[in-house]
Amino acid sequence: MLATTTLILLVLCAASIPVAAALGVLGLALDQMFSAMPLHRAMGEVIWPGSNEYLLISIPMFVMLGEVLLRSGIARRVYAAIAQWFSWLPGGLMHANIGTCTLFAATSGSSVATAATIGTVAIPEIERQRYDARLFLGSVAAGGTLGILVPPSIIMVLYGLLTDTSVPQLYLAGFIPGFALAALFMLTIAAACIWRPAWGGLRLQTSWAERLRTLPDLVPPVGIFLVVVGSIYAGVATPTEAAALGVIASLGLAAWERKLTWPMLAEVLQGTMRTTAMIMLIILAAKFLNFVLGLIGLTQAMTTFFEQLGLGKYGMLLAVIAFYVILGCFMESLSMLITTVPLIAPVMFKLGFDPVWFGIIVTLLIETALITPPVGMNLYVVQGLRRSGSINEVIAGSIPFVAAMFVLLGLLTAWPELTLWLPNAVMGK
Repeated sequence: MLATTTLILLVLCAASIPVAAALGVLGLALDQMFSAMPLHRAMGEVIWPGSNEYLLISIPMFVMLGEVLLRSGIARRVYAAIAQWFSWLPGGLMHANIGTCTLFAATSGSSVATAATIGTVAIPEIERQRYDARLFLGSVAAGGTLGILVPPSIIMVLYGLLTDTSVPQLYLAGFIPGFALAALFMLTIAAACIWRPAWGGLRLQTSWAERLRTLPDLVPPVGIFLVVVGSIYAGVATPTEAAALGVIASLGLAAWERKLTWPMLAEVLQGTMRTTAMIMLIILAAKFLNFVLGLIGLTQAMTTFFEQLGLGKYGMLLAVIAFYVILGCFMESLSMLITTVPLIAPVMFKLGFDPVWFGIIVTLLIETALITPPVGMNLYVVQGLRRSGSINEVIAGSIPFVAAMFVLLGLLTAWPELTLWLPNAVMGK
């Protein structure tokens, strides 16, 4: 049964069928092959509760927040400001890519939205400043992945929903790993540009007076971050309500900047609807697939299989990491989370792994999937923003950053306190 399921899924992915359709077709196929009763007749009853979760409302809110920041021109000014502060480092604007992605990750819960927002502003600088295209593009793609590790995060919301884990605790747990990964990315860029100085492009000439003049441009994303995350930990808003507050704050900023026009608002709503529709269709198809997997006994069979491997606690962790890395090469990140976590998480919890810690590990592994070919979403987002060139350049430039992610995985495994200290200290977990 497991082999059949895997084979069908791989065939559907290889046929370039949209992920949501592939998951739905897989559910229907398994229903016909292994179920004694027509489970597809219960599809509506399964999908409606899955789409009626209050926490899911935060998804379109976070997507819209990123769209407003992009369309209002705030992203361009923030990028220019961070470039002034990081221009002295080996690699110049590539550090600005990581820094700006980190700042926007703290306001938008989507990696794809973060990569698209910063890529739109940054990519034209490659030829203008004579950067190595591969490393520059890789820094944008990798920096975009921070959108799901630095709170707030759509992936963390969904993980919390699937495993009944506190989303505020997951948000707190993501801070130190998120900023540590950003630092590792910047260290990777600096090392590469010290090794090959020509990759670092032209050095931006600036002064302390110029840097100080750009400080007001950094206030909007920091302010939105304080509104979104601060309202959660102040106890005045749930994660869903905080996302809505973030949208209101971003619209207020756009109005203050006199960028809030009807055409701009129409573009924001169109972009939000397209992205939200894609995400929700994947979620609903995966909900039906998980329902089928549970009723035909595959979920329990997978759990028993993992338990009987006899790998031990950390042997099992290595197997799970290898599983996600391989699966991430063929499956879109959101659907990978929804289809695998209900199977794997119970086994890992039973072995004694903390649900919050494991949530950050899964999020980091999904980040890796975003920049590993052939299905890495951020690779295609960055390539789509270019006017010419091959996607192979984006893939090659992302490889050093994948290595940095594995370094962080090792650190979080060796010292779980890097993840758990903050939620334990703040919420007394």
